[in-house]
Amino acid sequence: MKVLALASYPMEAACTRYRVEQFVQPLAQHGITVTVRPFIDSDLFARLYQQRSWLRTALGLTKSGLLRLRDVVAAANADVVLVQREAMLIGPPIIEWLTTRVLRRTMVLDLDDATYVPYTSPTYGRVAKAVKFFGKTDDLIRWSRIVVCGNQTIAEYVSSKGARVEIIPTVVDLKRFRPNRSRDASMPVLGWVGSHSTFPFLESILPALTELAKSYSFKLKIVGSGQASVSIPGVEVENLEWSLQREIEDFRSVDIGLYPLNADNNWTMGKSGFKAIQWMAVGIPYVATPIGAAAEIGEPDVTHYFANTPAEWIAKLQLLLSDAEKRRAMGEAGRKYALENFDLNAQADKLASVLREAAG
Repeated sequence: MKVLALASYPMEAACTRYRVEQFVQPLAQHGITVTVRPFIDSDLFARLYQQRSWLRTALGLTKSGLLRLRDVVAAANADVVLVQREAMLIGPPIIEWLTTRVLRRTMVLDLDDATYVPYTSPTYGRVAKAVKFFGKTDDLIRWSRIVVCGNQTIAEYVSSKGARVEIIPTVVDLKRFRPNRSRDASMPVLGWVGSHSTFPFLESILPALTELAKSYSFKLKIVGSGQASVSIPGVEVENLEWSLQREIEDFRSVDIGLYPLNADNNWTMGKSGFKAIQWMAVGIPYVATPIGAAAEIGEPDVTHYFANTPAEWIAKLQLLLSDAEKRRAMGEAGRKYALENFDLNAQADKLASVLREAAG
């Protein structure tokens, strides 16, 4: 069985790496051959959110759009076309329309984010909003035989459109994401891993960290903020660019994970809770805002703590900073939970069944 996977981003993007690429080998064991075709390449992805490179980015996106037409030809030889979010980052769903309506190929849509919710890009503002065609997600849902959803919130939206839904959470390979048993926690490290679009979530709790630093000594490791520098009064900050080669080690190098979210829009509600799974996979206790899937993953007060207000963030982080044994116990509980609920092969089995069902 042949599957053509059309991804929006290259492997450097988590949605492509964890929703498509990591399933290629497990699916091969089911007799399913998956060919992954990203819309943009690694070079364009690296400068995609750099405003100063807008002209090169615009030209790159135009070129990618033209090259994407080659994948329509490739789709003619596929049993199923798997679309991860959308075939193209900009414009109407031309590729999907040609694939399903002209070539009559069966399409499976994978949604790990609330792409149906319009938002304003922090980099390109209203210009990006104008070319994104947010309404096309509803078309893709309607044209798909099955829609694979990353969480219950997205599944409920897709079901309301009358589509056949299967929930498959975003997971990691637990053989690669493993606890670091040799960490020296003489100075506890709080860690946050994200992107330029989610950095405002971390900013919302920085005043709480400033207050916390008046009573406790700790370091803060920030990865992927998109900021040249981050300064917090009284806190030693390590601010790093995100790196694919360093990704797992960044998670393993901290003692307490931070997973703040904002409940200010439906886009946030559609987040898949993936960071919670990553923290548990490496045996790190974490504090999270109970929103969307993040409120459903793990076992509160056993694998992690929840916090909404600044006072709650301070109180829950105090519990972990003052008790190394509590950190160890919660981390071990999180690892156990991940092993029991987020096995990669088990999710691959689900995806294989979806693809075979779609192919008839």
